Amino acid sequence: MDITINASFLPHTDPEASLAFYRDVLGFEVRLDVGYETMRWITVGPAGQPDTSIVLTPPAVDPGITDDERRTISEMMAKGTFAGIVLATPDVDAVFERIQAMPDVDIVQEPIDQDYGLRDFALRDPAGNMIRIQQRG
Repeated sequence: MDITINASFLPHTDPEASLAFYRDVLGFEVRLDVGYETMRWITVGPAGQPDTSIVLTPPAVDPGITDDERRTISEMMAKGTFAGIVLATPDVDAVFERIQAMPDVDIVQEPIDQDYGLRDFALRDPAGNMIRIQQRG
C-alpha cells in the first residue's frame, strides 16, 4: 500500500494567536485560511513539504457533539490534555534555542535524551495543544 499522512487536525481557541505561533514560531507556511460565519480553519505546513499539513480548527464544531462533550473538550484544551502532535528536526537543540528565545512561548520540557532513544523537547501552542519536537536519528 502507498499511504501517507496528508493532514492532521488540531483545535484552536484564538485563530490569530495560533496563526502567529505556527507561522512565526515554528516557521510553517500558511496554505489555506477559510472562514465560515464566526469560525475559521487555517491550514499550515512545513516549507518544502506541500503534501503534509496541520489544519487548525475551531474546537467541537461537529454537529453530533453534545453540549456536555463541548464543555469536556474545552476543559481538556485548557489543561493541555486534548490534542497534540509530534514534529521532527535534524537538530533539536538548535530548534529549541531559537524557539526558547521567542516571547510568550510555553516550554513544557527542555531537550532531554529519552530512555527510548530519542532526544526531544515539548511546548504548547496557544490553544494548549502539546507539541513534541524530536531529533531525527
